[in-house]
Amino acid sequence: MLQQRFRRLAAGAASLSSLCQRALCLNPIRAYSSVAPRDATNTPGEEGPRFGAPSTEIEAVKMRTYKPRTPGVRHLKRPINDHLWKGRPYLPLTIPKKGQGKGGRNNTGRITVRHRGGGHKRRIRTIDFKRWTPGPHTVERIEYDPGRSAHIALLTEQATGKKSYMVAAEGMRAGDVVQSYRAGIPQDLLDSMGGFIDPGILAAKTAWRGNCLPLHMIPTGTVVYNVGSRPDGGAVFCRSAGTYATVISKEEETMEDGTKVISGKNMIVRLQSGEIRKVSKDACATIGVASNIMHQYRQLGKAGRSRWLNIRPTVRGVAMNSSTWERIPSQLFLVALQLALARQLTCQ
Repeated sequence: MLQQRFRRLAAGAASLSSLCQRALCLNPIRAYSSVAPRDATNTPGEEGPRFGAPSTEIEAVKMRTYKPRTPGVRHLKRPINDHLWKGRPYLPLTIPKKGQGKGGRNNTGRITVRHRGGGHKRRIRTIDFKRWTPGPHTVERIEYDPGRSAHIALLTEQATGKKSYMVAAEGMRAGDVVQSYRAGIPQDLLDSMGGFIDPGILAAKTAWRGNCLPLHMIPTGTVVYNVGSRPDGGAVFCRSAGTYATVISKEEETMEDGTKVISGKNMIVRLQSGEIRKVSKDACATIGVASNIMHQYRQLGKAGRSRWLNIRPTVRGVAMNSSTWERIPSQLFLVALQLALARQLTCQ
């Protein structure tokens, strides 16, 4: 049996994870998930433990390594994800992945994505990227999804018991309650604010990790993921592991009494690459960072593990026969063609 060991990451990797944790004020080990002391008991009639905001303490993130009993595990490194569900997925929300699309082919049978083929049998998880259903949803479990780098959460609607999948946020665990305010503000929440919308109280009661809100309800500077682009569409940005965006500004106008009113139709969001995007103010976004932030630091350890993941070997162009290389579309050729066309347009 493999003996697991723990090693600290390099300084650069730890610094990146620290930036994500500072942005979210998250802790990789939740404070209220620790072992309770033996003398701590809850007698009937007494109030149970209170779960407050996530801790702001930052701890060093570790990777799991193994004793090199075989060459294949000598360089194997994995993120520590002991909270993941060990069983099978919820089958009604899955469909089998079969056919020529698994080998990188399109509808005509030609290879459009190289280095794809083989791999373990998979089932596609149906993810709810729109999240129009209002009301509280309970997180049943956090699962691994072979079709994406981030983890997914199985939700159960408390009113009807209907189940759905969503991309899990970093720090989300089984038992958490998330909601979607995309369909509107509930009447009980509106009554608690005195019948009118107070932006500060609204943000304090809705902008929590895992909640889905329209972008105009999210405060400026908030870290979000699963960001949409259109008012009626689903999430299209920041869906991979560890990705997030930041709400930069809103098109607001200050009234005579000092209140701010959103006058425009769009909002400004900064993606992780530094790109500034203008998206609709009614587009959806989920509070937090996409889960499995240490995914990019994993090491597969051997070639066979790549084949299990449907990844075929890559051959360098200089090692190919010249006639073979001429049949492969080169990215450098496409870039050179684009530059030549741009020069011709500028000269005209």
